[in-house]
Amino acid sequence: MSTKGKTVKASSGAVTKKRAPGVKGLSRSKKADLQFPVGRIARFLKKGRYSNRVGAAAPVYLAAVLEYLTAELLELAGNASKDHKKTRIVPRHIQLAVRNDEELNQLLNGITIASGGVIPNIQPVLLPKTKGKKGEGQESQEY
Repeated sequence: MSTKGKTVKASSGAVTKKRAPGVKGLSRSKKADLQFPVGRIARFLKKGRYSNRVGAAAPVYLAAVLEYLTAELLELAGNASKDHKKTRIVPRHIQLAVRNDEELNQLLNGITIASGGVIPNIQPVLLPKTKGKKGEGQESQEY
């Protein structure tokens, strides 16, 4: 870290450090190397009244978890869109990605994705019975 700056005594008696001109502060998202906004998540945690106090690491951890889940879902949905020879992810691809992944399906079990459709599934008893080859498992009809 840079030690550039000037120590200033405020009127209240507190000693603060002023930044040198041209030196910008780092956001908590950049410090944690995250894309999700740590500051916004911290604000939502505080305003949501989930608890009386919110620790400094809680919004960072939550942002990291949300970013990981989003990346995982987008990767699987992107694979589903490539399988259907499409370049754009639509809700159907998200539905296929969620329902074909065991852990995501368990996490998002009670939700409905709008315009997602259903997973193709035909019960085996509804399929027509196939005829077996001659001599396999069939006994002669002769007496």
